[in-house]
Amino acid sequence: MRLRLLVVAALAAFCVVPLAHADGDPASDYLLSQKTFLPFDAKVPNEQVHALNGIVEDARKKGYPIRVAVISRPFDLGAVPSLWKKPETYARFLGQELFFVYKGRLLVVMPNGFGVSRGGKKYPSGQAVVDKLPPPGQGGAALTAAATQAVRKLAAANGVRAEIPPPPSSDSSTDDRLIIAAAAGGIALLILAGMGIKRLLARR
Repeated sequence: MRLRLLVVAALAAFCVVPLAHADGDPASDYLLSQKTFLPFDAKVPNEQVHALNGIVEDARKKGYPIRVAVISRPFDLGAVPSLWKKPETYARFLGQELFFVYKGRLLVVMPNGFGVSRGGKKYPSGQAVVDKLPPPGQGGAALTAAATQAVRKLAAANGVRAEIPPPPSSDSSTDDRLIIAAAAGGIALLILAGMGIKRLLARR
């Protein structure tokens, strides 16, 4: 009986969490523990995801921490779709949502422009930097590339040269494939050798 109650409670918890995320503000949930938020269905190429995450991490290591929210459509705003195409307002709103966990710089990227806040308040010097950038345009790839560029500019304005790390090497994955293939070939040879020995013993 006790085990059944635990199972029911666990299932209820799994059901409640997705509903809470769907009804609330997805970026504010995600950025509590992560440094970047990308829409789950924005179809962003892996190279651009790596570039954005990499430059944000590099900026942090060099003394310019920042978190980034990429918003591609009203749905990405959850319960606040009225803030669609209002990146500055949403940047302050999101900063206030994160305030008890994160009080630093925050960049919001929407198709029509950028918004920057710090501790849930206006960040005039940062906003002045991103206001000089062209609108990102539509699509997850364009928005993510614009976010990467904006982080670079914001960091540079504060004397930090944030860089995109090189893409992950394909050598490791190639080596893994070779090792797997060699292992499979070795196993096949052992099986064939075993079959040959059995036949030889049977003949004797």
